[in-house]
Amino acid sequence: MGNLVIATAEELKSQGPLERQAGRRAAREKPLARLILRTFLDRGGPIPIEDIVSALPHAAPEATRGALATLEEEDLIRIRAGQIDVAYPFSAAPTPYLVKFPGGRDRYACCATDALGMAPMVGEAIEIVSQCHHCRAAMTFPVTPQGPGAEADGSWSGSGDEAMISARPSTGSDGRSSSSGRKST
Repeated sequence: MGNLVIATAEELKSQGPLERQAGRRAAREKPLARLILRTFLDRGGPIPIEDIVSALPHAAPEATRGALATLEEEDLIRIRAGQIDVAYPFSAAPTPYLVKFPGGRDRYACCATDALGMAPMVGEAIEIVSQCHHCRAAMTFPVTPQGPGAEADGSWSGSGDEAMISARPSTGSDGRSSSSGRKST
């Protein structure tokens, strides 16, 4: 098990966004975080903490539980009632972003950006199923490890709170678009 660096809130605030992002990325590369992500991918969630503890027979159980608590403090996972129900980018609870992996594995992403990042993360083509934030039309987005495919049912732009999912505009007989994308709220 790798060493997890614990930073105070003040230390985190003093870091720029790129430094925080690099730190979170490095933490996800640690063996424990990778085990959690692999478990979410393979079987879904929530994942009982004791399943993770027992998956590491050579590590002291209390050290593993402590490392899990550190991952939660670093906002990389969320533990509720003895189970990991969020391990970014995965959510055990349904969200508007259903990600379909090969072999019939359906998983939920925490947000639009997380959904888009899953294909490169696992090195497999996926399909994201969501809906237009404006008209609620069902939409699918094929995504390869290289990025979204051109055959998507709509457009996806922005990130985080600024993400916008819009149905592909249909044109009326006058040639004008009959739908418009609106920023999600």
